[in-house]
Amino acid sequence: MAKDKFDVLGALFNEIGVELVNIVDGDPDGIFLYVEIGDRWISPNVFKDDGHHVRNLDDSEKLTDLLWEAWYAESEEGGIKRWSVMEYDIKDGKFDVRFKYPEEVDVEDFGVDRREAALRARFGDKPVIYPPMPSTAFELKP
Repeated sequence: MAKDKFDVLGALFNEIGVELVNIVDGDPDGIFLYVEIGDRWISPNVFKDDGHHVRNLDDSEKLTDLLWEAWYAESEEGGIKRWSVMEYDIKDGKFDVRFKYPEEVDVEDFGVDRREAALRARFGDKPVIYPPMPSTAFELKP
């Protein structure tokens, strides 16, 4: 008997949560994952509430692989559309996953504002601390 889509997705969402705990190195409470995804590209952002501020953490290759697997588990057969945005939130030992679909948001139109709006909705006005730019980065000037 073939596994039900929700059996597959439930297990994947649990694995995503385990990997998020590994990324934050411990306490899962206050983890927020914001993902935008499209054909051949993905942009995951991991955030952790540290009380007075929110940290943006680097994702992992394993997390990216799990997210791709969850996205592809949504078959586009029968008119079902794959999600474009996933918000994965861990509070009080439980996770909550919300999706936005292509008719709700056009992720092909690049916009940091969607992520920032999701952060404000989740964390309010807490400052977000982003990791420093890598030494290999360079600044483009007009």
